[in-house]
Amino acid sequence: MSVRHLLAATTALLGGLWLAAPAAAHAASQPTAASAYTMSPGRIGSIVAGLLGLAGIVAGGLARFRAAGRTGTGSRRHGAVAALILGPLAMVIGAVVVATSDGGIGTGNGLGGAFVALALGLLSTALGALTLTRTRRTG
Repeated sequence: MSVRHLLAATTALLGGLWLAAPAAAHAASQPTAASAYTMSPGRIGSIVAGLLGLAGIVAGGLARFRAAGRTGTGSRRHGAVAALILGPLAMVIGAVVVATSDGGIGTGNGLGGAFVALALGLLSTALGALTLTRTRRTG
């Protein structure tokens, strides 16, 4: 083996290690995904926000589609107000989880659930507003 081949092999080996070191350091600094059973604060926040948004949708939906002859406008107004309170609350908690999440969707930080909570909160707010305007018009 000549000196030229030995220098080429040494350069290739050291160059490969030199290029691999930053890649290994980058991989080590990435956040690891949580296991499926770990309840991180982000997951808990997105679950709470999702349940609040879902409760607002149920309250607003029941108030919106309740038969007019069966109950008065008072119970409709209560359901609409509940939806108008729960919807923005779900959106605020979901937005906090989105803002504080340090990983992507699927890393266990609750980011996917927070996006769902934002959508549920928006739907709850819309149902509450529609029901309240309908109650004011008819009442």
